[in-house]
Amino acid sequence: MKKWNVASVRAAKGVRKLGCCTAYDACFARLADEAGVPILLVGDSMGMTMLGYDTTLPVKLEETVSATAAVARAAKDAMVVADMPFGSYQCGDDLAVANAVKCIQAGADAVKLEGGARVAGLIRRLVDSGIPVLAHVGMTPQSVNEYGGFKRQGKTREAADRVLADAKAVEEAGAFAVTLECIPSELAAEITAALKIVTVGIGAGPVCDAQWLVMHDLLGLNEKAPSFVKQYAQLAGDVRNAFAAYVEEVAAGVFPARR
Repeated sequence: MKKWNVASVRAAKGVRKLGCCTAYDACFARLADEAGVPILLVGDSMGMTMLGYDTTLPVKLEETVSATAAVARAAKDAMVVADMPFGSYQCGDDLAVANAVKCIQAGADAVKLEGGARVAGLIRRLVDSGIPVLAHVGMTPQSVNEYGGFKRQGKTREAADRVLADAKAVEEAGAFAVTLECIPSELAAEITAALKIVTVGIGAGPVCDAQWLVMHDLLGLNEKAPSFVKQYAQLAGDVRNAFAAYVEEVAAGVFPARR
């Protein structure tokens, strides 16, 4: 398998649906890459999964850059996308481009940022600078304070039209793909049909061209996963039991064994 890139992701639309997920370190990135995951997102979801925050908002650019470098060193075939954290691109286009460059220099093949029409100008600037962009519309977690929580978007026709307009705006600006998060499946289908670029759904139904899952949800490491998630393993219990068995064996003098 050749390394996934913008061209091969674009070419997959209408041909093959892509199962994509997050990764935050070299260990899991290598395993996902060996399993054939086409796109690995170094998500700002690390705020909750790895760093213990309640939202994505406290994640710093330096943390994203460090995690991106680790994932990029391990991923041989997967496309690596760095999620630009809150504050790294709301600071003026010049600094936003400089911050995106840091992600690319760390090993990312593209960057992801949230927002529709309001960030279309920045998307165009990034693409013109040679930085591929994966956009993100619908429920955008960095706007949690604006929404008053992680709430489904696009539920009325008026709201759906805004999400559709945002999706069209980021496509026009040059994004090669767009995340559709937590919107009705009918709206996701409408957007997927209207766009030439790949749609990547998360909580947006089955019609999207690709899907995201947070790695910890997919593997059952997060025992309180969103309702739309399918857990393909239940690793939290296995990991907990392994730690407990180790502690018990050391306490009992069973491990390490005499040689």
